[in-house]
Amino acid sequence: MVYDFDRLIDRRETDSVKWRQYGDGVLPMWVADMDFRSPEPVIQALAERVAHGVFGYGIEPEELRALLVERLEQLYGWRVTPEAIVFLPGVVIGFRLACRAVAAPGDGVLVQTPVYPPILQAWRDTGLSRREMELTREADGHYSIDLEAFERAIDARTRIFILCNPHNPVGRVFREDELTRMAEICLRHGVTICSDEIHGDLIYAGYRHRPIASLAPEIAEHTVTLMAPSKTFNIAGLHCAFAVVPNPALRERLCAAQAGLVGHPNILDYTAAMAAYRHGQDWLDAVLAYLKGNRDAVVEYVRTRLPGIGVGVPEGTYLAWLDCRAAGIPGSPQKFFLERARVAMNEGAEFGSGGEGFVRLNFGCPRSLLIEALERMEAALATL
Repeated sequence: MVYDFDRLIDRRETDSVKWRQYGDGVLPMWVADMDFRSPEPVIQALAERVAHGVFGYGIEPEELRALLVERLEQLYGWRVTPEAIVFLPGVVIGFRLACRAVAAPGDGVLVQTPVYPPILQAWRDTGLSRREMELTREADGHYSIDLEAFERAIDARTRIFILCNPHNPVGRVFREDELTRMAEICLRHGVTICSDEIHGDLIYAGYRHRPIASLAPEIAEHTVTLMAPSKTFNIAGLHCAFAVVPNPALRERLCAAQAGLVGHPNILDYTAAMAAYRHGQDWLDAVLAYLKGNRDAVVEYVRTRLPGIGVGVPEGTYLAWLDCRAAGIPGSPQKFFLERARVAMNEGAEFGSGGEGFVRLNFGCPRSLLIEALERMEAALATL
């Protein structure tokens, strides 16, 4: 099937937070959903379910559970039991449930900054304290992990480490040796790992995603892995995510934290997820090829036409992390580009230490829209 990712789809009248947040005239390159039509099998499955006309209480579909087990083995050689799958209405909820499951008020949660703000804030409503270690930015925009600093950030009260892999916003797909070393440190200190792997299907050629829990059974025993079809198949408004928790005792604690507070995906969420995972691979292959073209266009444009702006090459995700510190922008670069270029991006400081002076740009959109945003940014910089 041929997919037209160049098609401009008007989303302003669809209650889209991405397109309605900043109003007319602003190009929204911020929140992480894509401006592409979702896979046709997903749309068709939803239409058929809606046509049935009865929307009573649903149950967790065992067929989807079995499909996920099969998918994990096919992609990663990771064998899990169907019981290890816990359905959730979102990955962000999973951060908080994992914190509640393994830590008590006053305990610590470790994060690597700069990082997705809900990870940064997961400690707030769980009574925990935050421990941080900052990723190391290299001259070419690539990020690495100072493993000694990682271990120093763990103290006697640190109970959980929230890993983001592929990393949002810096675009790293961590190598197996990096994951192994982090896992070894966590196990040595009795720290549970909560791994956000929501972008795990959005990986570019030359890189490979590996769930940290798939590295060894002893790592899996101390890990909650969070995944979802939402970013992969552009169905973020349909809230179906899942945790993979092989350890029965850890899984029981996670479900206990969920009981009475957090519901489950609804029947349409499950319908979309089933169709996406069963029939969406052709669409995913095509969108990844298109996103690679967008990624390369962003990197080339930034490096050749946006003076003072730096960017690394994302290994995964559809997010570019732009370093604006040498551009001579007064104050916040996010506000500068919003006001002068009418381009909305995410404020880097919201991602924690190491984010000051950066913006995050979402390039999951038709290329003409992307180029227009970059041209506006270039024109704004020329006014400095």
